[in-house]
Amino acid sequence: MADSHGGPVRPASCAGADRLRDAFLSAGFTVDGVADLLGPVAQAALARHETVPARRAAAGGGQLGTLVRMLLLQQEVPQAEAAAVLPLDVAVALGVLGADGDEVRARVDVRPHSPGLAGVAHGESHPTGEGDAGGERWWVVSDLGTGLDGVHRPLDGQHVLGVGGASTTLAQLTPRDPVDRTLDVGTGCGVHALHAARHSRQVVATDVSRRALQLAGLTAALSGVTVDLREGDLLHPVADEAFDLVVSNPPFVIGAPESRTYRDSGLPLDTVGARLAGEAPGLLTEGGTLVMLANWVHRQGADWQDRVTGWLPAHGVDALLVQRELLDPAAYVATWLADAGERGDPSYVRRYDAWLDALGRERVDAVGFGVVVLRRTDAERRVTTLDWPHPVEQPLGPHLAGWLDRQRWLAAHEDDDALGSATVRLAPDVVQEQIGAPGAEDPEHVVLRQQVGLRRAFAADTGTAALVGACDGTLPVGTLVGAVRQVLGDDGPGGHADLLAQVRVMVEAGVLTPSP
Repeated sequence: MADSHGGPVRPASCAGADRLRDAFLSAGFTVDGVADLLGPVAQAALARHETVPARRAAAGGGQLGTLVRMLLLQQEVPQAEAAAVLPLDVAVALGVLGADGDEVRARVDVRPHSPGLAGVAHGESHPTGEGDAGGERWWVVSDLGTGLDGVHRPLDGQHVLGVGGASTTLAQLTPRDPVDRTLDVGTGCGVHALHAARHSRQVVATDVSRRALQLAGLTAALSGVTVDLREGDLLHPVADEAFDLVVSNPPFVIGAPESRTYRDSGLPLDTVGARLAGEAPGLLTEGGTLVMLANWVHRQGADWQDRVTGWLPAHGVDALLVQRELLDPAAYVATWLADAGERGDPSYVRRYDAWLDALGRERVDAVGFGVVVLRRTDAERRVTTLDWPHPVEQPLGPHLAGWLDRQRWLAAHEDDDALGSATVRLAPDVVQEQIGAPGAEDPEHVVLRQQVGLRRAFAADTGTAALVGACDGTLPVGTLVGAVRQVLGDDGPGGHADLLAQVRVMVEAGVLTPSP
C-alpha cells in the first residue's frame, strides 16, 4: 500500500474478477439486460427505493433474476442457487458476497454501468436512452446504500458511494476528446476512471480513502479497465506530474460538524474547491482541461463570483464558473443529512442544530452548487461567471469544450481589425423569438435562443438580430457590420464598435461560431 507521501496502491487481490465478469455477461447482468427484465414500472419503483415490483419481475428471471435479487435488491439467496449463476468462491474471496449458513448475501453494491452514462443506479435510466453503448460492459462496486423499502441506516464515515446524481453530472460535463493522461481526483468507486479510460492512454486516480481505492480497484478489474490507483490527499500523490485532463467530484460538502470521508474534506468551508481550482492548473499540460464540481459559500454583501474567481491562478487559464443551484442553510443541511440516511436517526435534531450553528458562525447565508471548467493557457486569464439554474442539454461536455475553444479564438481577435476581417456563422440550433402584442407591426422584444448546450437566451436589438442573421461564414464581420449600419441608417458614434462587441458576446456564448 502507499506510504504517507502517496504512491501506487495495490488493492486486495482481484484475482478471478474476469471469471465473475464472464458470469455477469453470461447471465445478461448488464444495463440493457436488467432494464429488459425489470421493465419501466419496476425500474421507476426501484428509483424510489421500493423493491416489491422489482422482486416480482425478478422472481421468474432465471440466472439474471438471481443476480438482480442478490446484488440489486440485497436479498438472501440459497448458496446452491448462487453457485449455479457465478463462481461462488471468487465472489466470496473478492468480498462481493458473504456466506451465512446456507444463504449468501451481498456485502457490497455491484451494479451494471454503461459508457453511455446510464448504469442501473436504483433503477435510473440514461437521460438519452443510451444503454450498453459501444458494446462495452462495466460494473461499479460501492458500499451498500442507506437501505431499501423505506428502511434507512446512516452511512458510516468511510462509506464509499456508488453512482449518484453528482457523479452522473460530472460524467456528462466532461469533454471526451482523446488525451494521453487523465487524473481522477477523489475517485471513490472509480466510475470516472472508467469513463476516462475510453479516451485516455493512461488513467491515474487518487483518493485519501484506502477503502475507496480497494473498491475502485475491483470496479476496474470487473470492467476490464486498467487504472493507476494512488493513495493520498487530493493532488499530493501526483505532485510534479502532468495531465491533459483532470476531473474531480471532490468531498465538497461545507460545514458538517462530523466528517464523512466521501463528502467532507475536513477543510474549512469551501477550501477544498479553492485548493483544487488553484493547484490543479499547475499539473495541466498546455491546453489541458480541468472539470470539477464544487460548493461555495455566499456571505452577506459578498459576490459568489468574486469568491470563486479568487480561487483561480492570476494568469494562464480560461475559466467558466457556472452556479447551477443555490440553497439556504436549512435546505442545504437537510439535503445532506437525508443523503446520508440520517433523517430517521435519533441524533438527527442534534446534528441539524450543530450544522446550522457551524454555518452561522461563519456568516454563511447560502451555499451554491456548480461547476468549474478551465483550460491552461500561456495568456492572460479570461473568466466568465454564469448563474444558470435553468435546464441544459446533456451531455454538456462537448459544448464546454467548444466554449474553451472559442475563448482562444476570441483572445486572438481582441483587436477590432482582427475581428472585422474574420468570418463567423450562426450556430444551427439558434432560433429567433419575437415577443409583442398580437397584431402589432413590430415586436417589443427580439430574443435569440439556443436549443442545445446551456440553452441560453439573449435579448437583441434590431441591429444585433440583423447582423447575427447575416452571419453565414461567407463575408467578413466588418463587411456585415457596415452593411447593417447602412440599412438601419445608423451613423452615430460608437455604432460600429457596439456591433463588434455584440459579435464577441455571441461568439463567447456559441450563438455565433468561428468559420473553419
